[in-house]
Amino acid sequence: MTALSLFELNILDMIQAFSNPLCDIIARVLSAVSARGEIFILLSLLLIICRPTRRVGLICLTALIFDGLLLNGVIKPLVARIRPYDLNRAVEIIVAAPHDYSFPSGHTGVAFAFAAAVRPLGKKAHRAALIFAAVMGFSRLYLYVHYPTDVLAGAFVGSLCGTAASAVWKKIPQKRP
Repeated sequence: MTALSLFELNILDMIQAFSNPLCDIIARVLSAVSARGEIFILLSLLLIICRPTRRVGLICLTALIFDGLLLNGVIKPLVARIRPYDLNRAVEIIVAAPHDYSFPSGHTGVAFAFAAAVRPLGKKAHRAALIFAAVMGFSRLYLYVHYPTDVLAGAFVGSLCGTAASAVWKKIPQKRP
């Protein structure tokens, strides 16, 4: 076990000291609604349905695709970091054990990809999405399924994917009504 992993396990253990039934429910729900980005796909589709937000919805879907390909298709298999609950067997996790690698956090990545992509909707929507993404990231620590660096990397990669999707769509001419 590396010094970084030990340090990160200590952080997770401190978070576990504050566990309670209400936080358990919230963390479980967050984990369930975004296991494969479902909530963000649904929100993107809702944006696409409405003409004024269609382009933002397309940016969001593009960001989610970029994030899924990069995080789950490239980075996770390359790094192949085991989950924290595999190192600390004393912790009993309260969700089904994920069967993929830990680094980076896919839940956090998809949440931050969406948050970055939704920015054209304005400050309120962007801020709400960022807060939701941060809570999502924290829930992954609370559930003991990711290390802090997994969550930070997921936030970084997700934000890059959202920004890249916006840049791609800026190059595509907009139809005028």
